[in-house]
Amino acid sequence: MTSWKAAIVAIAIVVPGLAQAVGVGFRLNPAIRINVADKGNGVYEVSTRGTSAPVAYWCGIGDYAIRTLRTKATQRIYIYRAYEKQTRTVQFSLTPPEGADTSTSYSVTVKRVGENLSAASAQGYCFDNFLEFGF
Repeated sequence: MTSWKAAIVAIAIVVPGLAQAVGVGFRLNPAIRINVADKGNGVYEVSTRGTSAPVAYWCGIGDYAIRTLRTKATQRIYIYRAYEKQTRTVQFSLTPPEGADTSTSYSVTVKRVGENLSAASAQGYCFDNFLEFGF
């Protein structure tokens, strides 16, 4: 009976660490909350609490696009309405906004309409430690 208890305790300790080692799920600082709301017409609003880091917004929309909308990893995600400081929100779309510059850049920003990333690249920020440091 004692060996059963020891085995269960060992499994409870080892399995979560192993899951993180192989990349199951993603780890966010518990103080950070990311919410995605469907605004209709293919526009999605991402809001955050605990950080205003651009990677948090991209993480939110990338994860939502792949897991909820079931988009392909190569699907481009575009900023439809740039970061609004008062509401701490960014609006995204899966289609380019009319008249916006959709050229790609090396900057990860949420302040330029038309800025875009693939869904996989955006979701990749969920696995990044930038969210831990609040950048």
